[in-house]
Amino acid sequence: MKKINDANTLTLSKSEMKDYGYRVVDVIVEHFDNQNSKSPVVNASREKMDALFSENIPEKGTEASKVLEFVVDKVLSQSNIPSHPKFYSFVPGPSNYISAMADTLATGFNVFSGVWAASPAAAEIEIVTINWLLKLFKFPNKKGGGLFTSGGSMANLTALVTARRQKCRDDFSNAVIYMSNQTHSSNIKALKTIGFKKEQVRVVPTDLDFKISINKLKKAIAIDKIRGFNPFCIIANAGTTNTGSVDQLDEIAAICKTEDIWFHVDGAYGGAGILSKKGAKLLKGIEKADSLTIDPHKWFFQPYEMGCLLVRNHKWLSSTFSEKPEYLRDVEGNKSEINFYDHGIQLTRRFRALKLYMSIKTFGLSAFKKAITYNIDLTESLEVLLRKSPNWEVVSHATLAVINFRYNPISKKYSEKKLDHFNQEISHRIITSEEALLVTTILQGKVVLRMCLINPRTTIKDVKQTLDKCLSFVEEILIE
Repeated sequence: MKKINDANTLTLSKSEMKDYGYRVVDVIVEHFDNQNSKSPVVNASREKMDALFSENIPEKGTEASKVLEFVVDKVLSQSNIPSHPKFYSFVPGPSNYISAMADTLATGFNVFSGVWAASPAAAEIEIVTINWLLKLFKFPNKKGGGLFTSGGSMANLTALVTARRQKCRDDFSNAVIYMSNQTHSSNIKALKTIGFKKEQVRVVPTDLDFKISINKLKKAIAIDKIRGFNPFCIIANAGTTNTGSVDQLDEIAAICKTEDIWFHVDGAYGGAGILSKKGAKLLKGIEKADSLTIDPHKWFFQPYEMGCLLVRNHKWLSSTFSEKPEYLRDVEGNKSEINFYDHGIQLTRRFRALKLYMSIKTFGLSAFKKAITYNIDLTESLEVLLRKSPNWEVVSHATLAVINFRYNPISKKYSEKKLDHFNQEISHRIITSEEALLVTTILQGKVVLRMCLINPRTTIKDVKQTLDKCLSFVEEILIE
């Protein structure tokens, strides 16, 4: 008997599903093909959004094609495009079509990736893909392990819970942790979440290159030990969000080994730089970490959401997170069959590994290497351009595809307050124009413009156009 649509069972007929699916794919393809010509930024007030979307929950359904049309016209058009060539901040999301389709497959089949018994293939693909990453970062390939998470925030949280368990067991009331003033805020949020007090966190100053001060770090550890505290973890940065700076990983690893401290590296932003020669040189020592966070939905060009945690010993994860409730006893399996819910916080997990697996299989690792190398070279070319200009001052040099600069013309002397105003206003007007996303940050007490150029489709022409637009706004500001 021919299957027909039935709203009561939430189903469509085969022909309706095909027609609907083709329309969705057409929309996505059009987006990938034409996104460069669209505005990367959307500015909208809460009042505008309420006017568009607020309604009572509908009791009766609407024709599927009409709902789809509404979403395309009103929802997707009112969202920023992180994969746009002129989306320079905060961290772009370049993405790729293969991974987008992989997510569609994983969602369409509704694969449950928490337990081996639910999908042996999904678990195995995650094992294989994690092993690829372990090899890239030179982690132990037999003892090492890891899992995919929703993002870097969850990966950092998972790492810190693991570090606390392995170093402090059940009593962490006297434990202290160290990080620089450039460390990502997700780590502070994670520590609050798992019960650490503000007094247990040591924020160490950085040097002129925005790297953690090793001398001040050693001093802080020594003072804490004298006072009877338990230094249990150091968080090192492998590419800070602000400047792309990489802490002295080899030196920090040596401190951790001497002092018996957990060595966590937050490489959520910059870890992927390992695929370029320049990046690998900067990241020397990353292989000595006990735990490492990376974010494939950043510089590995994956769609949201996809973070990752790697550890030197997979048993650290299972001994931290494994629980054996009676309702899961039939799916435990043997020791070689990994249940990823035993390695992290989530029991219900989507099949995240598929998109990274399929995109690497499709394009090859060499394509990723070339894209990342291009990003680093592009940012260094931008630095040369800025330094030759009489209008721009480089505040933080190009590092792992991040550069910070500000309008500060050599022909005129403005107060710092005035320069801060100029640069904040440049950012505001660029965003308001919806031609690019270019935001500010604070470095050395100055308001600076920050570009993160990890999109392989961004060109030097795109960047020059944006700089010219910035200068045109300066002229408007001066007239006002």
